[in-house]
Amino acid sequence: MAPLLSPTDDARDAAAQLARLSGRDRHDIALVLGSGWSEVVTGLADPGTAVTVAAADLPGFVTPMAAGHRGTVTSCLLDGVPLLSVAGRTHLYEGAGTGPVVHPAHVAAAVGARTLVLTNAAGGLRDDMAVGDLVLIRDHLNLTGRSPLTGPLFVDMVDAYSPRLRAAATDAIAAAGVREVAGADPGARPAHVDVRPAEGVYAAMPGPQYETPAEISMLRTLGADLVGMSTVPETITARALGLDVVAVSLVTNFAAGVTGQPLDHAEVLAAGAAGSARLTGALRALVPVVARA
Repeated sequence: MAPLLSPTDDARDAAAQLARLSGRDRHDIALVLGSGWSEVVTGLADPGTAVTVAAADLPGFVTPMAAGHRGTVTSCLLDGVPLLSVAGRTHLYEGAGTGPVVHPAHVAAAVGARTLVLTNAAGGLRDDMAVGDLVLIRDHLNLTGRSPLTGPLFVDMVDAYSPRLRAAATDAIAAAGVREVAGADPGARPAHVDVRPAEGVYAAMPGPQYETPAEISMLRTLGADLVGMSTVPETITARALGLDVVAVSLVTNFAAGVTGQPLDHAEVLAAGAAGSARLTGALRALVPVVARA
């Protein structure tokens, strides 16, 4: 899609600073790591290729407020693919407006990336989901009451999450999962193990409070499979900038009313920590395939 938006001056300045620090003039893929994913960044880079800076030291970034968001930006190679990884994000509920929330998308465009990979922690709404599942987002409901765009920018959102790249990501994650299952026993035959990630519709809520059981019932009626407080503003902006988007949710809890149990952010972080090896494996498989698709 032809871009309707250009990177901000802050994004261009951040890209120039990252180029000086890393020695890489461009990055093919940009990645945003959400709640429960930030620790994954340490296992992504090819040995000796990572250059990490505090996000707050780069123009346009602010230090994330939410626990579990590292607040760093890393330039590295992943299987030889130049990758820019933002560990931690700013959310709408932090009160800084939409600018800092979508700044990573602008930086992605400024560093020359063609694709933005977004990750998040999400509440699962479907009965067939389990904590620890990876789910590729195929569409979203923007229930934040906000758009990151101003003015007559009529962005086509029909394929906001690229079907072509989603298919490539599905195959890559599935292959990584099969290798993980087979790894413990070289003679194992894992063909019967279903490791293909599901797809779902992500509902973005404004937060910071978790949803009520009545709100979750509403979201289910509307067709949502996942619920969270991020991802959608970045996706809208990325599409306006002409970037393709792939988004992956980690199911870290069941949404309010599904189990009757109270919700706790510590549970989200614990689920991310418990699945860090699998998350790292999924991204190490996904990023090179998406870059070359």
